[in-house]
Amino acid sequence: MRSFLGRDILSLRDMERAEYFRVFEVADELAPVARNRRNTDLLANKTLLTAFYQPSTRTRLATEAAMHRLGGHVLGFSDAKMTRAGDFYQESIKDTVHMLEYYGDVIAMRHFQQGAPHEAARWATVPVINCGDGWGEHPTQVLTDLYTILRECGTLDGLHFMCIGDMRMRTMHSIGYAMSQFDIEATFISPPDMSLTEEFKQELRDLNVRFREAPAAADAIGDADVIYMEPVVQADYTRSRDEAKEDKGLTPPAYQVTRELLRDKARSDAIILHSLPRMDELPADVDATRHARYWEEAFNGVVMRMALLALILGAME
Repeated sequence: MRSFLGRDILSLRDMERAEYFRVFEVADELAPVARNRRNTDLLANKTLLTAFYQPSTRTRLATEAAMHRLGGHVLGFSDAKMTRAGDFYQESIKDTVHMLEYYGDVIAMRHFQQGAPHEAARWATVPVINCGDGWGEHPTQVLTDLYTILRECGTLDGLHFMCIGDMRMRTMHSIGYAMSQFDIEATFISPPDMSLTEEFKQELRDLNVRFREAPAAADAIGDADVIYMEPVVQADYTRSRDEAKEDKGLTPPAYQVTRELLRDKARSDAIILHSLPRMDELPADVDATRHARYWEEAFNGVVMRMALLALILGAME
């Protein structure tokens, strides 16, 4: 197994099974710190630099919270337009990263351009963590999701995922790559104009991922151990910011998961994950059902990022 020390976390495309479980082991070890709202001094002499060119609530704050829980320092920006990276000069990724690497020991980047964190890693002498790049990938979110499933189901093997939403989403790409390392079968459900591309389907086949497509949640939910959701009413992830319009549209019933659908067709032990924010695809009254796990998912987002930071910066091996 490769060491995580000094490693970039850019994609789950080439992450090996043993590496997933090492991250999960460290997360288990560090979870009591977060659960008890304590801080440690594991990274007391380290600094996290957050470079967020696109809006974020959970990812940015969970990453920063993770560093604080480990006793480290945090600085950075959450709106590139308030920096010279996003004003008149439109500073290049290369120039920005050459500067930022002197201010911290690890860079966590979200960007609206697919591949931007990979470009940053080309020039940075410190590790870069991809916190979401356009329609590309979102590795830390999917590591969080898998850790949540492992904790809730006791395994990642032998499960059936129903993945429902916009298949252009970076989480859907990362979960597809991750499934290749486990005995997971998936059913993908999306509107036709948001479906899996032929190129990505071929990638999944090449990775020996077993999957099928279905037209509606009602057609597949009865087989699902894990209901993995994203909205189909989406912002444009190729823009730095996509302001709300008066009419954002409604989610067609085929792509909603409601209390009634869960009651009538879902397995009694199925769990629902959603990285949030949500629209009307997952009504708020589902929160009170035994299926909801997205709040545990949010907590685990801190724990997972604690594990990654501790491994990358050498506090754990």
